[in-house]
Amino acid sequence: MQLVTEDNITELAAARWASAHDPRTAELLSALVRHLHAFAREVRLSETEWMAAMRWLTETGQISDEKREEFILASDVLGLSMLVVQMNHAFDAKATPATVLGPFHIDGSPEKEFGGDMSDGLPGTPLYVTGTVTGLDGSPVTGAVLDVWQADEEGAYESQIPGIDEARLRAKYTSRADGAYCLRTIAPKGYSIPMDGPVGELIGGTDISHFRPAHVHFLINAAGYEPLITHLFQEGAEYLDSDVVFGTKQELVVTFEPREPGPTPDGGHCAEPWLEARYDFVLQPV
Repeated sequence: MQLVTEDNITELAAARWASAHDPRTAELLSALVRHLHAFAREVRLSETEWMAAMRWLTETGQISDEKREEFILASDVLGLSMLVVQMNHAFDAKATPATVLGPFHIDGSPEKEFGGDMSDGLPGTPLYVTGTVTGLDGSPVTGAVLDVWQADEEGAYESQIPGIDEARLRAKYTSRADGAYCLRTIAPKGYSIPMDGPVGELIGGTDISHFRPAHVHFLINAAGYEPLITHLFQEGAEYLDSDVVFGTKQELVVTFEPREPGPTPDGGHCAEPWLEARYDFVLQPV
């Protein structure tokens, strides 16, 4: 019988998990065991602290559902999400950089026409986002699907609002033959991440800002190109330098230019003052 000691427990546990039938699973889990044990040794983890961590993980699972991904939020604020993005999306310097997906993306957004309004009458300053989708060589990407979503004027996403049964501030747009796209929404606002759960409780015990700068999310898919998950941030917005999920990149900061009532980029007309943001997305070939 093998006697377990503080000195041999790590190698015993790692060896057991290295028996996983899938080689990658064996590599991941045996490495996880070693790193977890190294952490516990480094900080001399107490039983009380261990139990607090188990309760925190339990509560994180309990508050999560199909509309709230508290574990993704935890990964975001710990910087893990951005680290994984950086390691897995080493795009060409010409390509639009990737950033985090975030916990509030919802599949199945409705399709909108060129210049279609995804704000659908919600209060806020009208914002048109327009530009092109191209490859690294500047050639237009036809038929790229831009899945777009954002928070409202109160900083809330659709999934955070009880009783919402229809798509709200989210839609899909398709680039034209010349790569052009155009969407209408409302100017986003900076907002706090959810602070009513385990992640918020953890953040509340620190000096970390729990706010994100104003931004619009994009998930772009096109045949022959790597999927792109990214944001556009408003130039001059608060919290650009302290984004709680580490998602800000200078290349993604754009000016929201004020416009007077009149013609809009989609060939229409806006009867009130509006904003225009221009951005050309550059995709990485597969």
